[in-house]
Amino acid sequence: MKNNHSFNQLFLHNISLKRRVNKIFQRFILVALILCFLISCKGGYSFTGASINADMKTFSVEPFVNRAAIVQPILSSELTYALINKIRSGTELKEVESNADASFSGIITSYTVSPTAISSEDKAAKNRLTITIKVKYINHKDRKSSFETTFSRYKDYDSQNSLSAVEQGLIKEIKEELIDDIFTKAFVNW
Repeated sequence: MKNNHSFNQLFLHNISLKRRVNKIFQRFILVALILCFLISCKGGYSFTGASINADMKTFSVEPFVNRAAIVQPILSSELTYALINKIRSGTELKEVESNADASFSGIITSYTVSPTAISSEDKAAKNRLTITIKVKYINHKDRKSSFETTFSRYKDYDSQNSLSAVEQGLIKEIKEELIDDIFTKAFVNW
């Protein structure tokens, strides 16, 4: 009788062990299938949300031209390099000098500071820095996706601060938003 009891326990233990191994194996297969699917989507999907034609391999970005009434000296180069870096990190496209599958050019059309909130003493309580750019995107693989669009972003700051004290931080925030807007319009087809 004792042998029969230990046999039953061993038998039940083996069944329980087989079930656990089976569950682990099923999870492994599921993860492997998901990874295979993501790898096979290489040409058309990235984790940034970019949806790029598999035929598109290259891009170029012409330096931004500053035509604003107020010229911030480094803004052109900062926008140019930020867009290049965003495309490099968000896609598998390679940068080329000419004959690109996707090409970008841009103009800074406005760089303004204006009051947004007036205090009780008729003085500006808050000011707003606004940067406006016009971007031309040509998709040489799918001309219907090309565009020429104006993008504008702003940030408010306390008027007790001088523009020179907060300008670099504001430019950085605005620049990131503008670059995200350009990237989204060009590559994210939601």
